[in-house]
Amino acid sequence: MFAREDQPIAAIATAPGRGAVGIVRVSARSVQPVIDALCGRPLRPREATYLPFRAADGSPIDQGLAIHFPAPHSYTGEDVLELQAHGGPVVLQLLLARCLEAGAAMGLRLAEPGEFTRRAFLNDKIDLAQAEAIADLIDASTEAAARSASRSLAGEFSREVHQLRDALVHLRMLVEATLDFPEEEIDFLRQADAQGQLTRLQETLAAVLRRARQGALLREGIKVVIAGQPNAGKSSLLNALAGAELAIVTPIPGTTRDVVSQTIQIEGVPVHVVDTAGLRESQDVVERIGIERAWGQIAQADAVLFLHDLTRAGEAAYQAADEVLQQQLRERVPASLTVLQLWNKADAVDTAQVPAEGLRLSARTGDGLQDLRRRLLELAGWQATSEGVYIARERHLQALRRVDAHLAEADAHLAGEAPALDLLAEELRLAQNALNEITGEFSADDLLGVIFSSFCIGK
Repeated sequence: MFAREDQPIAAIATAPGRGAVGIVRVSARSVQPVIDALCGRPLRPREATYLPFRAADGSPIDQGLAIHFPAPHSYTGEDVLELQAHGGPVVLQLLLARCLEAGAAMGLRLAEPGEFTRRAFLNDKIDLAQAEAIADLIDASTEAAARSASRSLAGEFSREVHQLRDALVHLRMLVEATLDFPEEEIDFLRQADAQGQLTRLQETLAAVLRRARQGALLREGIKVVIAGQPNAGKSSLLNALAGAELAIVTPIPGTTRDVVSQTIQIEGVPVHVVDTAGLRESQDVVERIGIERAWGQIAQADAVLFLHDLTRAGEAAYQAADEVLQQQLRERVPASLTVLQLWNKADAVDTAQVPAEGLRLSARTGDGLQDLRRRLLELAGWQATSEGVYIARERHLQALRRVDAHLAEADAHLAGEAPALDLLAEELRLAQNALNEITGEFSADDLLGVIFSSFCIGK
């Protein structure tokens, strides 16, 4: 839980560790007592001033830049003071301690994680989707994810949500007017083309939901597990996809005994690739633990790359073991889990054929890897034309899906010979509430706590 929102707060706003520059940030209704104590002179608004930061006895703690952002033209909407000093941990801790000391009389305290951004939200500087985009921009693992988060921070996602809401409010107004004045001869709904408005709403929502799914992919990525019998080339495939020697590769069966993972990107989409122990019956205690971990990773995957060895495809024992593993896959993982059948070591076999649903490749030479990357993007649902995609989270997708469901129910109520206007109005109201959850205009306090507590301190 966050402490009282009207209390002054202070924190180090840069990442832990040593750096050229570090920032201490203070936010309060008035930061003048801290300015007087540390700077000893007035600061012009939004103008960087180079000066010494003073300790209580007047001695300099450090020299740097002080910037005063008077309310409401600041990040939080309150008075904000930023002290830019040298980025040593000791220096920044001394500066923070001095700020807390100077602001003790006004109740200045250490900020909690995400509290500066939470105040920006509460003071209407940003909405909830933009606040989440700040954290997503910081955490972005690919260039495409960073650009999409930047678009969300600029308000593109929020603007589309607001446009949907405005259209929804207009339709609600027509329905409520018809309910309030049933004796009127004029059919408000038919005259205003309520059915057409609802259809356009659904079409617009579908486009927003499509772009939001793409944004969620850029943020979360997909988890892909490489599985198969020992010595099928699983570690070689991981190394080939990652472009680095991450996993040990030897001719000895059972070399990989633990999980090895690496995040790569394909057209900007993060793909979390996991190499696992070869699946087989084993008496080795350590290898058996690795095999159980492999099954655990498979159960949590978005897709499984099941690797076959083309050089052993004609061996009866190998085929029998493969069939057993395929049966275990069907029994142990959800039916919705996609399993790609890959036939490796194509460079060592000239004539061997693979099933139509399989993909022939060589982890050693790289042949077939581009087709594999393309298939992975198809599995993820990624579309090549990603311009205009904004970052989105699972909660945004859930809210948009609820809106879609409520609009579908509303359409059913409106399409009947005798429209159930009261039920139609209720579905539209619920759809609007779901939209408002995205931008934070209708949110539970516990949701806000979860969102902002995931931020770093000082943000």
